[in-house]
Amino acid sequence: MTKKIVAGFAILGMLLLFAFFSGCSAPGDSEEASESVVEGYEFEELNPDEITTEWNESYLFSSREAAQEELEELRQRSVEISETFRPEFEELSGPALLDYIETKKEFSKSFEILYIYGYTGLSKNVNEPFFASLLADAQDLATEHGKATSFATVKLTSLSTGEWEQLFSEEPGLEEYRPYLEASYIRFAEHRPKDEGQAAYLADIGNQRMKLQTEAFSKITNNVTRAGNITLENGEEYTLNSQSFYTLLSTDPNRGNRKACYDLWFYHLIDESDSMAALYSEKIRLDDLSSRELNYSDSYESCLYALYLTEAQVDEMNMVFKERKDVFEGYNDFRKTKLGLETLKPWDLALQLSCQSGEGYAYADTLGGIQKSYARMDPRFNEIFLMMVTGNFVDVYPAPEDGKQPGGYCYELCALQAPALIFMNYNGLISDQKTLAHELGHGIHFYLMGESVDYLYCSCPIYEMEVPSTFNEELFVDYVVENSDRDTAVAVLSQHLGEYQNYFGFQSMIMEFEYKAHRLCAENGNASGAELNALWTGLSKEYRSDSIEYYAEDSAGWTYINHIYLTNNYYTFNYAVSKAITLSLFKQYKEDQEAFNENYIAYLSAGSTMTPEEKLNKYFGIEINRQLFEDAMDVVELRIRQLEELEWERNGPEFESAAESLNVYSGSFWKVPVE
Repeated sequence: MTKKIVAGFAILGMLLLFAFFSGCSAPGDSEEASESVVEGYEFEELNPDEITTEWNESYLFSSREAAQEELEELRQRSVEISETFRPEFEELSGPALLDYIETKKEFSKSFEILYIYGYTGLSKNVNEPFFASLLADAQDLATEHGKATSFATVKLTSLSTGEWEQLFSEEPGLEEYRPYLEASYIRFAEHRPKDEGQAAYLADIGNQRMKLQTEAFSKITNNVTRAGNITLENGEEYTLNSQSFYTLLSTDPNRGNRKACYDLWFYHLIDESDSMAALYSEKIRLDDLSSRELNYSDSYESCLYALYLTEAQVDEMNMVFKERKDVFEGYNDFRKTKLGLETLKPWDLALQLSCQSGEGYAYADTLGGIQKSYARMDPRFNEIFLMMVTGNFVDVYPAPEDGKQPGGYCYELCALQAPALIFMNYNGLISDQKTLAHELGHGIHFYLMGESVDYLYCSCPIYEMEVPSTFNEELFVDYVVENSDRDTAVAVLSQHLGEYQNYFGFQSMIMEFEYKAHRLCAENGNASGAELNALWTGLSKEYRSDSIEYYAEDSAGWTYINHIYLTNNYYTFNYAVSKAITLSLFKQYKEDQEAFNENYIAYLSAGSTMTPEEKLNKYFGIEINRQLFEDAMDVVELRIRQLEELEWERNGPEFESAAESLNVYSGSFWKVPVE
């Protein structure tokens, strides 16, 4: 099998998420929990009676009072650390540095558990006073601790190469922490606080940025994503919020209802844009101020430096996606034909193309499909999966009326060497199931790191963290495609291609929006809602299809995207980078599963013991360059051709005739010549 076809095979896999989300049955699902067999692979099957759907945070703290007591104890420990080590750092020795690192590590573990308790509690209800207060206090503690220990940061980022080698020679135990010291201090010699005064100033800016992030999430939950009511054509009143908006657009075959839903959401976001622009402008000001204090030109340069990426690599990526956006036109024409439309509108893009009963796929059944996708992976995948989904580590269902934050995330518990906490808003839609597979991929990664390397190495750059999550999606969809009927394969493949428009267009566009919004605020001091709406719309035209009829008015779609308010700026383009890497990894998985599993487990377990570039090269021989992104778009093109062939096989000459009239039928996927 040729290189490009195998790489493309990964994409087909993701598509079968669609069948699970839309309530279609998938072959091989069993209601009994025991031993499962997938093409000769045996593994312990999930028992539906053991599935848990809510967090039990008692493994973090037994009570709110215990968390409050820990906060006070950490405040005192922070003071003690400063008093103990400040004199030691005046004439720093190797043994003193080792003692400091290990003391700092234990403090960080305790603080992280406290912060996670506050963050996850507030995610469950953004209006809960206790967790809002606890999180704010934890953020303040982080700021004060940063100030109290700034003497160490200033000292360690100022040492020469010779001074570092002297410390290593004095204390052999430091060698274990050499990669950590390199990543945290040595490589930042040109981007460091000059003195403790500047370090304290930067800590205060960081605190303000954290508070703005919390405020943004609260506004998104309480205001931005609560658009009001529409009246459906059957007379029913339908309330739009972060969950119901996507549910209706994905499942309602009534085009009038979808348009009404889209319209109310579209204009409501515009109404919210000035309020969110004021908050976002202040965040942008602080982002760039903090970065310039550390000798970066702006927060974009700071972001790329932290990710071990260059501006040229990102520019190449965006250039490829813009230059080749027409690759998706065949898919858009396919969707238009399937829906029987003359023109695609924005409210037609999310609608599932089959099994549109409106009934979502049950959570337990979704888990069953995800588990079966691990059949050919290392057995540890299934072991960690079972721990997460049966141990109260996944909070599953939405509750927007109770203040539950929209979206999904995974928070690692490496400090406890425990499975990660997964936050979901599961409604049984395609996007929900894909999110679940995605977050479970994160969870497996975090657990392997926590069990394999020192706590200080349980991290890595964002795009690297997104590789196991996007790879997990590929595994799941590939399983469903291989084990489903032709109709389901067509439906899922179609949905999957829509997801690739999101990864290789929308997510990169968000990053460009952030970059230009920062530039706009740098020039003018702030930005209005109208200015940011115009910026958003102008950029979207560079990435989106010209064959879809969008509104002439400027969209305020940026207002509800949590990622742009994160203290980690420019987050979303990491999804595009990771997906391109994932497709390359999936090719290797298809070629030799045994060799791949050995390398992949080692890759996921390594954490930050080596740089991202070193890891990708060592285990997979992959480089992040233009060719990586060109190959990814080649895969998209091949998948569109395969979709057309699958539909032709399903419906015969009628579809071929219709497709030819739209100039979209491209012949056999398997006969496409490759270089």
